[in-house]
Amino acid sequence: MRYLIRDRMLAFHEEAWVETEHRQKLFKVDRKLMRLRATFHFVDTRGDQVASIVKKALTLHHTILIKQDGETVGRISKRRFRLFGDRFKVTLRDGRRLRIAGNLWDREFDIADNGTTLAHISRRWFSVRDAYAVDVTHEPDWLLLIVLAVCVDHIIEDHRSEQLTNL
Repeated sequence: MRYLIRDRMLAFHEEAWVETEHRQKLFKVDRKLMRLRATFHFVDTRGDQVASIVKKALTLHHTILIKQDGETVGRISKRRFRLFGDRFKVTLRDGRRLRIAGNLWDREFDIADNGTTLAHISRRWFSVRDAYAVDVTHEPDWLLLIVLAVCVDHIIEDHRSEQLTNL
């Protein structure tokens, strides 16, 4: 199943919508600013929070905690300094370790579990900040895979912002 994450460009705070490929809205991703740690809430169309991600501040690696029902269900991290390719490590509460690998410049990533691709993240056919697709091949984990896609996107944006600041 293909899901689309669409960013709202002119909002007071960062906001995105997760939609099906048929443009049915599923979740709003709402970023809370003015905190030491950036927090994103995934809110369904009824207004219920289904997941959240919290970016930890002051770490050696970009680290984001994934929470559902107030409990941490996973952690994603990326090394700050990497010469070739982008790789993210995901550790889940159930003991699984997922790998997200791809190309920063092409904005193409695969989420894999022991060599099996669970989802593919792509901005290839979309404008730079408008939208990106998440093709999920492992339906039982569809919500987690969408949350991981949002995490990857925000880690990349943070990295780009840091690079521009250092120029």
